[in-house]
Amino acid sequence: MEDLSSILMPEMVTVPAGVLSQKDDRTGKRWAVQVQLFEVAKYPVTQALYGSVLGEWPSLFKGDDLPVESVSWFDALRFCNELSTRCGLEPCYAFHADDAVEQQPKSGGFRLLTDAEWEYACRGGSHEPRYGPLDEVAWYAENSGGAPQKVGQKAANTFGLHDMLGNVWEWCWDQYDPHVYGQYRVFKGGGWADEARGCLVTNRRRSHPAFRVDDLGFRIARTVRLTGSA
Repeated sequence: MEDLSSILMPEMVTVPAGVLSQKDDRTGKRWAVQVQLFEVAKYPVTQALYGSVLGEWPSLFKGDDLPVESVSWFDALRFCNELSTRCGLEPCYAFHADDAVEQQPKSGGFRLLTDAEWEYACRGGSHEPRYGPLDEVAWYAENSGGAPQKVGQKAANTFGLHDMLGNVWEWCWDQYDPHVYGQYRVFKGGGWADEARGCLVTNRRRSHPAFRVDDLGFRIARTVRLTGSA
């Protein structure tokens, strides 16, 4: 197994189980999601971590401590699989023909958050539109200077997670609305170029999984297997 210090092992935070209430903006339907215990990275994936794992530096704005951006949903999954392999974990994703991807439900490897996990983790137990005053927790259009900023400089939420709002949007695993948008995937959180209204815990945007843009990155998670569970 490779020395993990050579790939800048991400710092992970354990998020407790709980229930999240969600709403479909298109249909108005509401439902409750039971979120299981999981681990999530304290920061978005940085350019240093991404480059050390994949040997690629795709971001428009360069800096080791800046969040990686200009990465597609497929790129994020490739990163998760490669990091898992280097850490001696079973990769989470199986790639098939025609860009089909299957998630391995029992894998202990790194993966993207689901839409529900992301919102639950972002809220940190809060029921407010944001987990703190926007200027204190997020880089957005009014304070970013027109560029992403180093991760971890803004205040964390109660789970200890930084940059969940602002800096870069974050890809999630879920399809946005397969009946309307097909394979388009969800991304959440707002970015450095967004106005304040773009940085809300409930905001969901979508695009094709091959889409890349300079304010869109991702964060990684791991499923926690409790002792004795199947």
